[in-house]
Amino acid sequence: MLSELTNFAQRELIYLWYYLDLQIRQLAPFYIFGTLLGSAISVFAKPQLTHFLQTKGWQRHALLALVLAALLGFLSPICMFGTLPLAAALAKVGMSQATLACFMLASILLNPQLIVYSTALGDSVFYLRLGTAFGMALSAGLLVAWLFKERSFFDFSPFTAPQTSRDNASNILLRYTFNVGRNLKATLPYFLAGMLLSALLSIHLPPDLVRSVLGRDSFFGVLMAAALGVPLYLCGGGTIPLLIMALDGGMSLGAAAAFMLTGPATKLTNLAALKAVLGWRSFACYLIFVLLFAVGCGLLINLVLN
Repeated sequence: MLSELTNFAQRELIYLWYYLDLQIRQLAPFYIFGTLLGSAISVFAKPQLTHFLQTKGWQRHALLALVLAALLGFLSPICMFGTLPLAAALAKVGMSQATLACFMLASILLNPQLIVYSTALGDSVFYLRLGTAFGMALSAGLLVAWLFKERSFFDFSPFTAPQTSRDNASNILLRYTFNVGRNLKATLPYFLAGMLLSALLSIHLPPDLVRSVLGRDSFFGVLMAAALGVPLYLCGGGTIPLLIMALDGGMSLGAAAAFMLTGPATKLTNLAALKAVLGWRSFACYLIFVLLFAVGCGLLINLVLN
């Protein structure tokens, strides 16, 4: 009995090391480059990004303003709690609610680090992520412009922007080093946990089960993926190994899209930050919109590609 348990443990460790080594070799370059790039944008380009957003001229054309706001949201390396002071300042200088909604949701769905991480998913899933995130952010802006034309969607009145910054070292290279360190501290545990969980699932989860539950022929696969995005999404980098494992096992592109939309949009830290500037009615509208858009988008993708 003891010999059987020992042999089982040895096999488990061998398989676990195999899948972990495979994932580290595959994903580590994307993770490292994404972290370095995100810190570089945060330290070297953040003032220019803030200055451009506070310039009113580009907001004269409403649709163009939404498109630019979404693209700038994708380029913003600031977390949602860090985005709130900027959003409050932008609202104060006259940025429209629709443009703010588009920018904030885009910055929730993607950032420079996650864009780089997502290239590890392959071209089709990578471009699918970019396209669906852009569509969700743009749709949010259009809906706010339509439904909240005469009333407020945001409430920045109780919000006070912090006056100090953690990036206050006089040497810019030192600030960059501090920023990289903070990013690694914040994301590396989740990234490693994601690879460990993915390795365990690769060993013990039958591909046929993934295919039957999340495959393109499963109508409820999209619903399941959208629902799983809520509790499983703790860090963008940490979900990349899980997505690769699920896609290799037969997960449909529609289910993957639904997961990639609901995950960051309903991440607890992002929800907490949004609730600080949204009343209960606006907060409920946000949640309903996210779930309906993600599920509808996933079903449409499976319908088109099936």
